[in-house]
Amino acid sequence: MGFISKRVQAVKPSLTLAIDAKAKHLKQQGLDIVNFGVGEPDFDTPQNIKDAAIKAINEGFTKYCPVAGTPELKNAVIEKLRRDNSLEYKPEEIIVSCGAKHSLYNLFQTVIDEDDEIVIPAPYWVSYTDMAMLAGGRPVIINTGDKNNFKITPQTLEKVVNSKTKALVLNSPSNPTGATYSKEELESIADICIKNNILIISDEIYEKLTYNDFRFTSIAQISQKAKDITIVINGVSKAYSMTGWRIGYAAGSTEIIKGMEKIQSQSTSNAASISIKAAVEALNGKQDDVEMMRKEFEKRRDYIVERLNNIKEITCLKPNGAFYVFPNISALLGKTYGDKTVNTDMELADYLLVQAKIAVVPGSAFGTPGYIRISYATSLKNIEEGIDRLEKAIGG
Repeated sequence: MGFISKRVQAVKPSLTLAIDAKAKHLKQQGLDIVNFGVGEPDFDTPQNIKDAAIKAINEGFTKYCPVAGTPELKNAVIEKLRRDNSLEYKPEEIIVSCGAKHSLYNLFQTVIDEDDEIVIPAPYWVSYTDMAMLAGGRPVIINTGDKNNFKITPQTLEKVVNSKTKALVLNSPSNPTGATYSKEELESIADICIKNNILIISDEIYEKLTYNDFRFTSIAQISQKAKDITIVINGVSKAYSMTGWRIGYAAGSTEIIKGMEKIQSQSTSNAASISIKAAVEALNGKQDDVEMMRKEFEKRRDYIVERLNNIKEITCLKPNGAFYVFPNISALLGKTYGDKTVNTDMELADYLLVQAKIAVVPGSAFGTPGYIRISYATSLKNIEEGIDRLEKAIGG
């Protein structure tokens, strides 16, 4: 007798996590793997944040906390949104969860009913579609591509909007492409969502990692009407190199936030108390380390984009944010390398891992075949070695 539900059978495991796990497993076996698959900064968590966590442990801050977060952390989030984004929220409009991924899961469970349509631009972060389906919704994909800088337009959005459209997921800067939306582009998107009463789910986890003097704008900043229909999702994982601490947060209408709190109260309860104290320090403390990491990522981005574009039959846009590049490798497909014919981006990723000892993620994982995602959240030395291996493996 089978006990697994249909909804779980429909969900795909995260390919990014699977590739990262495989790369780490091979490394443990003694193989020299350059891991371009992982989506986390290679820097250590800043010392002032670690010190705050140690202090919390020593002072016995190890008990249950309020489900939606402590007043101290909620106030730190409120102040961050005011300082960085000129957005005003009340404590009851904030919830803290076990990572931004958890915030998104709670949100999808809170707002999606059976057969609601959730508009998701592709390439998309791997979990959006499966989270939507787990909640009973139907993902509606808008395919973009490098010709339009991996971004939707008002025209492409309007084509898919109908009476069943419940929400739009907007991720800027984007995982996997690093694409960013300007204030003017966001205004046009917000207008359509306001007119059609579509909830905007704004995933802003890479907000602090932007380059070329690009000025980040939250779509919630566009107008009061836009703010009223937007749930901002953010966290401390990427900007502060705190992926393992698992702190994310959401800001939005009291009704939705209270719904998310109900879901969380019956699942995880509060985020870890020690991580909560660390996150308070991250948001309230000195921000020097964030800028240091951002500058280093920008150097790596410049290097890897130049190297990739110098490889025959690979083209790569220069992203304005995050720490990924998403090169077009479609010209490499259908060819034979050594004794292996590579027909898909999945097969190319497997070939590169086995033969070149490079871990990359195929574009198919993000709904866009013919590309690969390369994370440059690793040292310049690793990037240089990894691209050297890529060139050699494909005869570039």
